Amino acid sequence: MTALDISPLRRALRAWYRPRRERYPWRRQGIDPYAVLVSEVMLQQTQAARVASAFEGFLRRFPDVSSLAAASRGDVIRAWAGLGYHRRAVALHEAAQAIVRVHGGAVPRDPRALQQLPGIGRYTASAIAAIAFNRPVVAMDVNVRRVTSRVVLGREPEGDNDPEIAAAAGLLLDPRSPGTWNQAMMDLGREVCRPAPRCEVCPFEQRCRFRGAGRPGRVPAARTQPPFEGSNRQVRGRILAVLRDRPSAGIAGLVAATGIDVERVEVAAAGLVRDGIVERRGRSFRLAG
Repeated sequence: MTALDISPLRRALRAWYRPRRERYPWRRQGIDPYAVLVSEVMLQQTQAARVASAFEGFLRRFPDVSSLAAASRGDVIRAWAGLGYHRRAVALHEAAQAIVRVHGGAVPRDPRALQQLPGIGRYTASAIAAIAFNRPVVAMDVNVRRVTSRVVLGREPEGDNDPEIAAAAGLLLDPRSPGTWNQAMMDLGREVCRPAPRCEVCPFEQRCRFRGAGRPGRVPAARTQPPFEGSNRQVRGRILAVLRDRPSAGIAGLVAATGIDVERVEVAAAGLVRDGIVERRGRSFRLAG
């Protein structure tokens, strides 16, 4: 694509995103890098609507990286209630401690330094660098990959490490406002440029090579994720709900409080201990200190 081709795409995306910009609290003006870090870790594996209901309460409890680093792990896990995948809470707590210890309490700007923090992979590091520090990097999630491949290359993406898509995304990236660009592309892929795209409401409709070729997109595959009801994840969540309200509980107490059979409680509790979310003292379990 030439520069003349790119400019109208950027303008169309900015106009489409403008009314959506402050839909979530982590996008509002004045949000600092620490809050961006918190939001991006929360958004791993969790829908934005659920994160929105927990984000501001978490920041009230831990308003800066130092307060989070100084907190007990148990208090962090309590504040994480409702978000699931509690290993992220442990990783975020450890990341805050590393930021205080290694970076003097300042969230690092460099994506490579961010990737050295617990729980921060390449995508999350790029998102934090772009959104918090205006670094011109692409946060390549599945949505950005799909939009870029369709609009610029006229085809469906194939694989997670396609160098042609990476190059196209770098070309399309708006260097003046990379944070806005990344968030707009994520929203566009999530809301409009889905596997079965809604091209009629897309800001790129008239300029999309995929649309121009008359391609219909893919019919979404049937969901293969196992149901939550009855899963080990559900048992873990119920155990944590009990331990948030009690200083400790043994297996018998957890069985009575959750109504789940002893074998499944034992397996789930052991997993929580391995993940550093719960600790065992004698025959009792409590949230990690």
